[in-house]
Amino acid sequence: MSAPADPGVPELAVDRLTVLADGGRRLVDGVSFTVRSGQRLGVIGESGSGKSLTALAVAGLLGPGLSAAGSVRLAGTEVIGANEATLNRVRGSVVSLVFQEPLTALDPLMRVGRQVAGPLRRHRGLRGAELHEGVLRLMREVALPDPERLVRSFPHEMSGGQRQRVAIAMALACEPAVLIADEPTTALDVTVQAEILELLLRVVREHGTALVFVSHDMAVISEVTERVVVMRDGAVVEEGDVADVIATPRHPYTRRLVDSARALDAALAGRAPAAGGTTAGATP
Repeated sequence: MSAPADPGVPELAVDRLTVLADGGRRLVDGVSFTVRSGQRLGVIGESGSGKSLTALAVAGLLGPGLSAAGSVRLAGTEVIGANEATLNRVRGSVVSLVFQEPLTALDPLMRVGRQVAGPLRRHRGLRGAELHEGVLRLMREVALPDPERLVRSFPHEMSGGQRQRVAIAMALACEPAVLIADEPTTALDVTVQAEILELLLRVVREHGTALVFVSHDMAVISEVTERVVVMRDGAVVEEGDVADVIATPRHPYTRRLVDSARALDAALAGRAPAAGGTTAGATP
């Protein structure tokens, strides 16, 4: 285990982050937030809000034709403008990402055990029996059944939920200070969604990891996070404690997200939505 972080120092500090496309169009505009060790921050918005671009910029993973300005500090290391050697050191050891579709992170032609072993070998220098045991330990930690068998499997031989657990195991391999989960349950059925959310919460509690959870779903945000940043058209329109934002949303866009979550919750429960109620899992 890594040494416990100073609870007063943010593991992640984002200050006036801006993402520009070629031609100067602003896709993310002046976003700021901090996350400390053990804290759980939600970033919510609809498609095109800039939430996923923000997550990619934090990890220095913006694609061609995109550039970032402002400041992103991960455990004290500046990401914006950093060279590739610095970014490669930071990724995995300081920040890791879990994507919506686990096949984004998995090589379909490589056995799962070898893929989980990759970050352990690169960042922690494990070899031989120690490496093999490290892989099995990670797979047990994310509650994968029969890890001795699964390490020999290819991704297509596993269920979607199992693949997402493998992706989480890879993300946790080097005990990162910050874990970014970008819509990690959207592609899964409801039962598996609940299991993956429970797994992420357990990991954060046990490791003191700072979690940034990106979603379009206010009900999920209310279950997983303590604080929330609401994004629309690349900018933050509201932020605060999840319970407060849900109980008394100030911005019309936030109110619409909350009302939609309440309406869906009420429909699933077979009742009319109650004005001023809370979404499932939220504390009023």
